[in-house]
Amino acid sequence: MTTLLISAGIALFGVLGAVLLTVAAREERATREGAAAPTVGSSEARNTHIGGQRVPSGAWTMEDARLVEMADALGRQVSTGSNDIAGYLTGKRVLVTGAGGSVGAELARQINRSSPGSLILLDRDESGLRDVQLSIYGHGLLDSPDTVLVDIRDQAALARVFAEHKPEIVFHAAALTHLPMLERFPDEGWKTNILGTLNLLRLSARHGVEHFVNISTDEAANPSSVLGTTKRIAEQLTAWQGEHIKSRHYVSVRFGNVLGSRGSVLNTFNAQIKAGGPITVTHPDVTRYFMTIQEVCQLVLQAGAMGGLGAVMVLDMGEPVRILDVAKRMIALSGATGVDIVFTGLRPGEKLHETHLADDEHATRTDHPKIMSVTVPPLDPTDLTDLAAGRLSHGVSGA
Repeated sequence: MTTLLISAGIALFGVLGAVLLTVAAREERATREGAAAPTVGSSEARNTHIGGQRVPSGAWTMEDARLVEMADALGRQVSTGSNDIAGYLTGKRVLVTGAGGSVGAELARQINRSSPGSLILLDRDESGLRDVQLSIYGHGLLDSPDTVLVDIRDQAALARVFAEHKPEIVFHAAALTHLPMLERFPDEGWKTNILGTLNLLRLSARHGVEHFVNISTDEAANPSSVLGTTKRIAEQLTAWQGEHIKSRHYVSVRFGNVLGSRGSVLNTFNAQIKAGGPITVTHPDVTRYFMTIQEVCQLVLQAGAMGGLGAVMVLDMGEPVRILDVAKRMIALSGATGVDIVFTGLRPGEKLHETHLADDEHATRTDHPKIMSVTVPPLDPTDLTDLAAGRLSHGVSGA
């Protein structure tokens, strides 16, 4: 029974459900057995090898593992004003792009709880669509009009989707987001993150979409990579569209790393530990901001209710976390032995430390304590032809 619960926990909460072992769990097991839990320095304690250092970790098995909510792991909860969320989603026709991805799927699940009039799930990944449909409706038949297999690069196909479903609210989560891949294939980032976003913005304006929420990333603040530059341009295009449709809510939402997503560093570390190591970390001092996927999506829905005029809503993600500390903790809590940590060096375009805001941005508070607002220079879509000539040189004039 315990194994089944653990498997369910891994499916629901990702890697943390599998690897985070708390002191409480060990104490509970010790109580059951009527023995004291292993302590540092005791003969029963094992040592974990981390890059030449020894980190004590008590002996344990998977039977010891207790599912730890990812929000508990971060040590914070968030109040999102759910009544406001329900008010603008209930009864509406809602389109989610990138619905087969981690963030898009969680957005769809949370939107569904607010009883939308219809929920259209759009992605170019058929397996992702099956998985999100299964998680929401209990089946993955893929035989209903609410699952749409379309690439946002295909303007004609998107136009047919808008004509058929007539969405009133759009959450745009479809994107290419792996930084090293976009450094190697920048044209792909241009076509998806920029032109795909522009396709959606134009169709949303043409069809009278009331709320358009563009999912962004903190890489867009002081961009140093193709990923950051393409997402920055997407923010600017959204800002331009928002300024030209003043009666509607067109916003971007910017945030950092998401725990529970397929691309999370924690998933990589878990796989590396399972394989016996080594764990790869780019730099001893590299830091990142983290939020749980549930928390991020709750705040995205709230930001969609409150933002407007092309603003960028920036989520407060707490304090940055040193990735080396995460790696050490995961090794120690896994109980693995002989797992080294190897430093591979920062990759082209990669930052040592992330920031929420660009150097010239000044955030203003909103009615929500976890959401700030900044303005970005709007970018007229006609100016994209000039950018295309020297495509994605890691920065935008006036950005």
